[in-house]
Order: sequence, then C-alpha cells, then structure tokens
Amino acid sequence: MTDSAEHNWVMIYSSPSLVEVEIRHGLLRSEDIESIIINKKDSFYLIGDIELYVKSGDAFSARQIISDSDSE
Repeated sequence: MTDSAEHNWVMIYSSPSLVEVEIRHGLLRSEDIESIIINKKDSFYLIGDIELYVKSGDAFSARQIISDSDSE
C-alpha cells in the first residue's frame, strides 16, 4: 500500500470483542462497503481493541449503517 492509500482509511468502530467487530464488518459487506479489521489486542494480556476501517469516502455511510443497526 502506498503512503497516500494508507491515509485513505479511517477507523469507524472499535471493540475489545472480535465478534462485535466481525458482525459490523459483515453488515458493511452486505451493503457493498469495503472494510478491513485490524487487531490491536495484545495476545498475552488481552488488552486493547480490534478496529474496523473503511475508505474515507465511505465513512459517513458506514457510520450511519452501524448506528442504525445498533439502535434496532
């Protein structure tokens, strides 16, 4: 990935639970929004979060989809 491509991704969700992040990742995929998961959880101490990223142009829509889903 080039430097400019790396800066086109924004974090829209984070959680200590991989399951919670995977659910939202699948939700975005069903809406044709590309997303990636970055696991920043320490494997020994089990602290930290798993983060969900989307391209900056999809961030508003992705946040809205997640917000709508979480409020149901």
